[in-house]
Amino acid sequence: MTVADAQAYCTAYTKRSGSNFYYSFLFLPRAKREAMYTVYAFCKAVDSAVDEPPAGSNPQEELARWRAELEAVYRGTPSGPITISLADHVKRLSIPKGYFEELIKGVEMDLTMTRYQTFDDLSRYCYRVASVVGLICLHIFGVTSPRAQDYAVDLGMAFQLTNILRDLGADAAQGRIYLPQEDLRACGYTDEALLQKQQSPAFMALMAKETARAHQYYAKAQAALMSLPRRERRALTVAEIMRGIYARVLRKLERSGYQVFGPRISLSTSHRLLIAAGIWLRARFS
Repeated sequence: MTVADAQAYCTAYTKRSGSNFYYSFLFLPRAKREAMYTVYAFCKAVDSAVDEPPAGSNPQEELARWRAELEAVYRGTPSGPITISLADHVKRLSIPKGYFEELIKGVEMDLTMTRYQTFDDLSRYCYRVASVVGLICLHIFGVTSPRAQDYAVDLGMAFQLTNILRDLGADAAQGRIYLPQEDLRACGYTDEALLQKQQSPAFMALMAKETARAHQYYAKAQAALMSLPRRERRALTVAEIMRGIYARVLRKLERSGYQVFGPRISLSTSHRLLIAAGIWLRARFS
């Protein structure tokens, strides 16, 4: 398979996903957009090996296969369309292999971890499955200063906490509770109540506590962004589009009264495009 064929595969794969991230990629120059499509395809495929495993597959074996393919990427001998495309981008952009290794470790945690006792425990998971993706993206955007890395880590935390909150019901149906056990106890809510989808004053207190924490990470990311030179801030416009979309999802979740046990809370395509266009225009002409 040629690199061009592999890139076309990754682009189509990402477009089919319907992810919020796709709408921010549209505002990138072609070379960076294609790199983002490929990184997203890799992350999604690794995650799906555990969350949506093909019938008859063994998730642990699938992750071992992805680890082997990652080694092949950095040796220059990849065999699949996603990794053929990824090898081309990581060589050109000098993306550290360790970031992808951390991502696989994070996804692997879902095979053994169904509860997190403390927020520090959960933070390690969030860092691996979300923050390292932000650190990878910095290489695509061309901004890798220490303060930009702080921005990427905090924003990844905010995104993952938002996803955890809106997917609370779906995750519980699979026996997973990501919210820290110490927080459930502090609010007087139990695993059993969550698994039974009980909405109570204790549940409302728990959700208020967790959404406040997510907002804190969005604010920390904003503070890190504003400390950067203007050139670097503009280079991170696509990340800001993602922040705009995900922060709006979090606010919609709050306005719904934390209705996380029904249909998944999301934004319409037109709403996401409107947010993306508004942030891009402000960054371009401010």
